[in-house]
Amino acid sequence: MNFYLLIAGIVFAYMCMWFAASVKAGRNDIADIAWGLGFVVVAWTSAFISGFSSISLLINILVTVWGVRLAWHIHKRNRKKKEDPRYAYVKQSGSNVYLQSFLKVYMFQGILLYIISIPVMAINHIGSYQIGMLEAFGIVVWIVGFYFESVGDSQLAAFIRRPENKGKLMTTGLWKYSRHPNYFGEVTQWWGIFLIVASIPGGLLTIIGPVTITILILFVSGIPLLEKKYAGRPDFEQYKKRTSIFFPLPPKA
Repeated sequence: MNFYLLIAGIVFAYMCMWFAASVKAGRNDIADIAWGLGFVVVAWTSAFISGFSSISLLINILVTVWGVRLAWHIHKRNRKKKEDPRYAYVKQSGSNVYLQSFLKVYMFQGILLYIISIPVMAINHIGSYQIGMLEAFGIVVWIVGFYFESVGDSQLAAFIRRPENKGKLMTTGLWKYSRHPNYFGEVTQWWGIFLIVASIPGGLLTIIGPVTITILILFVSGIPLLEKKYAGRPDFEQYKKRTSIFFPLPPKA
């Protein structure tokens, strides 16, 4: 069977499993936990099918560190909360609630997961490949991205835990330089992975992966939804005026 078709089938089965879990749990937002772990599944199954090499092992470790950390962070964040409104709305969309959830949440995320994973699948499929300057630079870019995402998430979680911060905005730490440092970090990690993969035969075509997650976060379900949530608040409007929306920059006076 074709390698990429086989991985597509694995992603489909994986998302079906999480859909079944969501029906049992009565909430669709466990899809966010499935998101990070799904990349880990794709990484290791594609490597297992094609055979391991030093560079595929490196890529898979990077993806695993990112995916497991993200899934655990989201699990801790959501376990004592009500269902995320971004997912709860599906239940209010009329008839065929389960079908709507299956298609709009799990199958849609499965398609995105597959596309974004293309650089990972490609490097695992190609096998052994020498690490040069571009690949080393890609590792550095990934590390920078991981720092911004993990530290940004940690700073925000610590801020929210303090009762005196209830209703306030996080504007210190990395959040002083970007309104979404965690999203900046997530996107940067996938561009780092692309740089590691870019030199393999056909590697430039895998740019569809980082481009997809960049568009998703900048223009679809990431930043726009959060910006809309806080729009109109005086403190947020002031924060917007002095703080970069995405790329970390010194705050404006």
